[in-house]
Amino acid sequence: MYNEQKIWIGKSGEEKVFIYPKMANRHGMIAGATGTGKTITLKVLAESFSDCGVPVFLADVKGDLAAMCRPGEDSEDMQARIERFGLNEEGFAYHRYPTNFWDVYAEKGLPLRTTVTEMGPLLLSRILGLNDTQTDILTVIFRIADDRLAEDENMLLIDTKDLRAMLQYVSENAKELSLKYGNMSTQSIGAIMRAVMALEAEGADKFFGEPALNIKDWLTVDSDGRGTIQVLDCQKLIHNPNMYSTFLLWMLSELFETLPEAGDLEKPKMVFFFDEAHMLFDSASKALLDKIEQVVKLIRSKGVGIFFITQTPRDIPDGVLTQLGTKIQHALHAYTPSEQKACRAAAQSFRENPEFDTYEVLTQLGIGEALVSVLDEEGIPTIVKQCRILPPQSRMGALDDETRNAQIDTCYLNVKYRDYIDRDSAYEFLQRMKAEKEEALRTAEEEKQRLKEEEAERKQREKEEAAEQKRREREEAAAKRQKEREEAAAKKAAEREAAREEAAKLKAEEAARKAEEREAAAKKNAVKNAARSVASSTAGTVGREVGNALGKSVGGTFGKKLGGNLGASLGRGIIGTLFKLK
Repeated sequence: MYNEQKIWIGKSGEEKVFIYPKMANRHGMIAGATGTGKTITLKVLAESFSDCGVPVFLADVKGDLAAMCRPGEDSEDMQARIERFGLNEEGFAYHRYPTNFWDVYAEKGLPLRTTVTEMGPLLLSRILGLNDTQTDILTVIFRIADDRLAEDENMLLIDTKDLRAMLQYVSENAKELSLKYGNMSTQSIGAIMRAVMALEAEGADKFFGEPALNIKDWLTVDSDGRGTIQVLDCQKLIHNPNMYSTFLLWMLSELFETLPEAGDLEKPKMVFFFDEAHMLFDSASKALLDKIEQVVKLIRSKGVGIFFITQTPRDIPDGVLTQLGTKIQHALHAYTPSEQKACRAAAQSFRENPEFDTYEVLTQLGIGEALVSVLDEEGIPTIVKQCRILPPQSRMGALDDETRNAQIDTCYLNVKYRDYIDRDSAYEFLQRMKAEKEEALRTAEEEKQRLKEEEAERKQREKEEAAEQKRREREEAAAKRQKEREEAAAKKAAEREAAREEAAKLKAEEAARKAEEREAAAKKNAVKNAARSVASSTAGTVGREVGNALGKSVGGTFGKKLGGNLGASLGRGIIGTLFKLK
């Protein structure tokens, strides 16, 4: 409760135990075993800070803080506690608190986003689980993006696809970039790429983006002057411890970088409650632990208080533990030697109270009881006191989905953060650059292809022209040969014609000669025939006469006739033979 201008958290006997608002930015711790009342203590502090006009952030790991938007419910147990603390006389009443719900996965609250650039390489490396070498390369990649941005190239790293595009760009141009930024092995870049894709599968693609959270939107109060309580649903986020813890650290870093120096204020500008705080420090590198300690130490001057909720103080590094002014320690179990050692260490961290043994009391505290040490008005830690923690004024337990959704829909920040915005950034720029490069390559290839085709066409044309020339030459040669053949043929024809004419002439002359010879022979034969005829006739007559005479003498009349015929024939034959011989 907010009582007497102070944060009233409980009673030690009849003495009220307060936290002075002006000392709340000295940070604090709520520790204790499971089921000892840490969540109730957290709610009481959150309600009291809200009543004080201080905005509050709560990491709701189990889903039992969301009901703060509803007034508490009366019960027999609550009445007993109210009576025990005498709260009726202090004006105790059930009421709701101004509450906004957030969820990295946008399932049980407004989308809570940030950009890759705002997260930075160191915190992002922790989320991705990178080793030192890979972290150094990621830092260089951020530097390359910043340098290109300074050169008016839109290389903003907003979401995971921007980061993947940047990793691919650096991998493809590693040789060129190594001259300025050093060697970056493709194996390490590939490992980072795989880690980014694995993180996307866990929902990081919803966490990294815009509109990014403006922390100043959390520094608000309602119309009654009560600080707004921002509840981050972490029921799903807690399953990714690295992302959960790194996200909380990012919020602190963002506050540290955003808020101006405030010095010592009468009350904090904001108070953060980080449940399961041990996750913030588990597996943290030396560089990250140094950053956490630095933020915790310096954010006080920005007017921000931090309360770590964990099971045992040993979950918190000594460098951070020494910065915690308010310590609320619920019961610890001491069944084993290691648990006993942890209990003694926790007991020894308090200023000793001579009235009791801190270790003994610590192991015997009941539910809702705690050992408490705060800073007094001078900033000095008070001696440890055994206290009973006040009951909360808002409802305890989980919140039904219908009421939650109604709260989300009516939230004044819903319009601002509800819809995802994908503005022009590294991914789009590199896509355009890649498209332009591909277009240039395509144009060059087309030009090369065009020149190749032109060259092919030229060669084809030259080939066709050469073929045409050869064809013409062949035709001309053929025509020439044809002409020569024709001329030769004509010449031969002429020669043959001349030969024929000469032969005809010679033949005619021969025929004429033969005709003359025949004519002469005919004439000669005619003369010869005439002479032969005369001679034959004469010889026949003579022969016949001789034959007749001989035949008559031999054979009478018959002999005469036969002798005449033989004589005539013989005479003619002799005459013919003589002419032939001539």
